[in-house]
Amino acid sequence: MKNLNTNFGRFDKDYLTSWLEIFSNEPVLQLECLLLKGDASDRNYYRATYLLNTSPDRPRSIIIMQLARLEPEPDFNCMQKFLKKMDIPVPDILRFDVERGLLFLMDCGDTHLADKIEAEPKNIVYWYQKAIEIIVTFHTRATENLTPDCPAKNLFFDKEKLMWEMDFMLEHYVQGILKNTLSFDEKNKTREALGTLCKALSDQDRVFTHRDYHSRNIMIHNGKLRVIDFQDARMGPCQYDLVSLLKDSYIVIEESVRKELLEYYIECMQRDGREIKRDPFYKIFDWMSVQRNLKAIGTFAYQSKILGNDRYLQYVEPTLEYIKKTLENRRDLEFLVPALNSAIPILNTI
Repeated sequence: MKNLNTNFGRFDKDYLTSWLEIFSNEPVLQLECLLLKGDASDRNYYRATYLLNTSPDRPRSIIIMQLARLEPEPDFNCMQKFLKKMDIPVPDILRFDVERGLLFLMDCGDTHLADKIEAEPKNIVYWYQKAIEIIVTFHTRATENLTPDCPAKNLFFDKEKLMWEMDFMLEHYVQGILKNTLSFDEKNKTREALGTLCKALSDQDRVFTHRDYHSRNIMIHNGKLRVIDFQDARMGPCQYDLVSLLKDSYIVIEESVRKELLEYYIECMQRDGREIKRDPFYKIFDWMSVQRNLKAIGTFAYQSKILGNDRYLQYVEPTLEYIKKTLENRRDLEFLVPALNSAIPILNTI
């Protein structure tokens, strides 16, 4: 382990050492701080690893989140407090330095759900069922106990928000990556079709949704799941988080496994006294998946064209494959096919 001799963001070695010694109530012998690779985020994350005087052979670590902007009460803090009350497994907040915009968090390690599935493919159903059980808590306890100070309470996946995401995709993927400049009429027809999709989704009953509940925002720590990156939660269809998890751009699971897991969700909800009618449930799952997958492609394109980060482009093709298969299997989505084939001609070649 080496000493930290350089500044990192809004803090340096002296600042970090001083706080760790106060937090631990003993001297820090050595300290290392590394910038972590984030997941399409506007926040920076660091891991501080350190040795204490009384246990020089036992490295300890914390995560430091540097917020994109200074604010007295970030949504992350409010959401963490709310989710913790709902018994959702989220990282503990150890300290918040409001003047520097730094959050000191429990370190949940480096193993994402995606890593666990890759290492233990035979256990995929077990781990995904655990992740779905958390979704059930979102949709039941969290939804029914929203407090006025919970940021998600007044944020919605309404038509305006869903269409904003579609316009974002058209700008950054269709025009930015594909260089496909739609004519005025083509763009209007594409937006009209996407608007029909978004209106149908916005009309659904709304529950608490994480908003980005995929395999890289679920950590495995000490054999248990921990949920991260929850600060943008809002109210939306119950299928939203299920789509994020089960039609994840980062890890593709077999259709039979996806069906088994969706049935597990329905069973969990029914055990809790919630009635779910399968036909409309599966219909909206598929409709929601098209919107969510298009939104993800827009994010990947933005990362590349605007931020110069090309590492997400590899996930565009599997995400397009999700969309193509869904359109092929659902005749009630035929109204989208001409518009999407015009905007994204590559859909015809996958």
